[in-house]
Order: sequence, then C-alpha cells, then structure tokens
Amino acid sequence: MAKKQELTGKQKAAIFLVSLGSDVSSAIFKHMREDEIEQLTFEIARLDRIEPEDRDAVLQEFQEMMMAQDFITSGGIDYARDILERALGTQKAIDIVNRLTSSLQVRPFDFIRRTDPSHLLNFIQGEHPQTIALILAYLDPQKAALILAGLNHQIQADVARRIAVMDRTSPDVLREVERVLERKLSTLASEDFTSAGGVDAIVEVLNNVDRSTEKVIIEALEEEDPELAEEIKKRMFIFEDIVLLDDRSIQKVLREVDPQDLAKALKGVDAEVQEKIFRNMSKRASSLLREDMDFMGPVRLKDVEESQQKIVNIIRKLEDAGDIIVARAGEEELVV
Repeated sequence: MAKKQELTGKQKAAIFLVSLGSDVSSAIFKHMREDEIEQLTFEIARLDRIEPEDRDAVLQEFQEMMMAQDFITSGGIDYARDILERALGTQKAIDIVNRLTSSLQVRPFDFIRRTDPSHLLNFIQGEHPQTIALILAYLDPQKAALILAGLNHQIQADVARRIAVMDRTSPDVLREVERVLERKLSTLASEDFTSAGGVDAIVEVLNNVDRSTEKVIIEALEEEDPELAEEIKKRMFIFEDIVLLDDRSIQKVLREVDPQDLAKALKGVDAEVQEKIFRNMSKRASSLLREDMDFMGPVRLKDVEESQQKIVNIIRKLEDAGDIIVARAGEEELVV
C-alpha cells in the first residue's frame, strides 16, 4: 500500500478554513493579501473530500502552534520549547518551535522587548554603543526613547548616530550579540538579512524623547555629522504635524510665513490640516488664501514639499527661541 502523501502548508490552510465554516473564513480573508486569498481559494476549490483524520490532524496542529506562540510571547523560545517538551515530547516540541520561528520569523532580541525599560537600561549601560544601537533599533520607539534618554550624555549622540547609519545586519552578528546578552535564546531560524535602524528609526525614537534629550543629541550630531543632523531635523516634525500645535502657536507661525509658501504648502494636504490653518486666520485672510490656492492651479509636488519644509523650519526656529512649544513625549502637560 502506497504511503499517504503528506499535506502541504497550503492544503492544511485550506482544510483549516473549510473546517471553520464560511463566516469565520471570510472574516479571516479580510486580514490577508490578495495573492494569499487567491492561492487559498484555489486550494479550497481543489479539495474533493476532507478525510476526518486529516481535519483532526490539521486542527490539532493549529492548536499546538497557537499554544507554542502563547508560550513564546510570555516567556521566550526556550521557555516554549521546555513547556512543549513536557507536554508533547522532545521531538514534537522541536518540530513545532522550528516551524513557528521559521514561519513567523521571530525578531531578534525578543526577550528584551518584554523587559522593563529601567532594568534594560541597567542591563545595557556598559555595552558598546554599537551593541546598544543594535538593540534599540529592534525595540519599539517608545521603549527605545526611554532607554536613549537614560543613557550617559557622552554616548547618547553616538548611539543615535549609529542607529541612523545602520542599514542591514548579518544574522551571524545578531546571533553573537544575542548569545552574549541572553544565552537562553536559540539561534535565528531565518538566514535572511534583517533590516533595522536608519534615519527613520532614530527620528521615530527622538520624537518620543523629551526636548532636552533631543537637543543634547542633535547638537552633538551637528558637530560630528552636520549632514546627518540636518537630515534628522528635516524629518523630526513633518508639515502635517502642525495640527498638533495649539491655536496661539499656529498664529505665531502664520505671522512668519510667506502667503505664497502657505498656499503651496496646503495643496494636497487633508482637510483637517487646511481647516486648522483657516480657523486661525481672519475671515478676509482665509478667503484670500483660498483664492490664491484656486488661482495657482496644479503645483508640482517638489514645490509643495519645499514650501512645507520652509514652514517646518520656521516652526523649529520659533520652538528653539522659546516662542512656541511643540509637545514632546515624557514632558509635563502645560497648564494655561
């Protein structure tokens, strides 16, 4: 008797969806890409008859995978493997964890993301700035901001710079750093190079630190790498963030802005931004601005962005002079 052919991943997914019923399956499809839906629809259409043992095996595998994921989330990969070994046996546990980490591509430093920021700060204070930068690049921006703000001032800018210029990190380097920081972590399942860091990453982190920490880091970067500092500053506050300013601050900004730049800057932005500006102008001024916007017709995107950047630069200049306040994470709320 020929050995029964093992089900593919797509076939298992098709059986699983059919077993759940059309209502639940359609809800799941809403969270999937079009190409994934097409592939699964094709597999479902190919199903002739689902053997009871196949259905039971697929549902059992799904339950085991979800159980393993819960264990990984709560205690890490080795914790999940240890619990699964006790429940299912060594080989079954290894198979489940390997499949899960391979398919979900568990991010590096998973154990660190569950660590309290104050403990983590103490944990990495003595590490090399490059190691700290690598860790922060993989954390969520809020936690990374807390840790960056708590580092010694002497290395804050260095760490920020290293995050900004970071591009791709070899899996071998990630494994070695993980072994040093957490020996219990298993090696990464994926051999693909993992992207982390970059200017956008450090901008997101700096947008979550308090103003004094940001100022110290930016000033140090301006001395060490002026071009990088300028690139970071350009992205720190985008034009659409103007809706976060209070009315008094917006009015101060508008007094400094060239009307033509304002008309171009408002081209293409959503109604919320436009209305925030119009509300802080006199009826006559807002009417003239609307006329200017209509009269100039289509505007090149490059010109719009240049005008928006001019206004952003004015906002930063007024903030540096203390004339307006841009709310930052970690700062006390203002009382008017």
